[in-house]
Amino acid sequence: MNTLRLARKRARRLFRESRIDGRIDDQRARQVVMSLIESRRRNTLRVLTEFRRLVRLDRDRRTAVVESARPIPADLRAQIVADLTQRYGRGLHVSFTYDPRLIGGLRVKVGSDIFDGTVRGRLAALEDRVSRV
Repeated sequence: MNTLRLARKRARRLFRESRIDGRIDDQRARQVVMSLIESRRRNTLRVLTEFRRLVRLDRDRRTAVVESARPIPADLRAQIVADLTQRYGRGLHVSFTYDPRLIGGLRVKVGSDIFDGTVRGRLAALEDRVSRV
């Protein structure tokens, strides 16, 4: 087996060991990194790089950003959080921001999933379709 494959395999094993109840535990992750650094084994940098990538992807999957043209009322925020939790599971960290440039609607980003229901997004899609004709 080549060294990159071994490093990835080892990083995945360490990543699984860093989880509690399906979520990354910061303390365990730090312990894994420190023990790996102290071990001074070959390919430590490759393993650490892959481990960091796995942790970042996990955090991205558990982070939602909701953008709107105006501040969202508390009752609607609660409904959005409930809907996102139902779709993506517990432990999702949801943050709300507002950007008047969106004109209206919502844009939701969870990991690599993006749901764009903004007027600005629809206008950009329309412009793209018209420019292809």
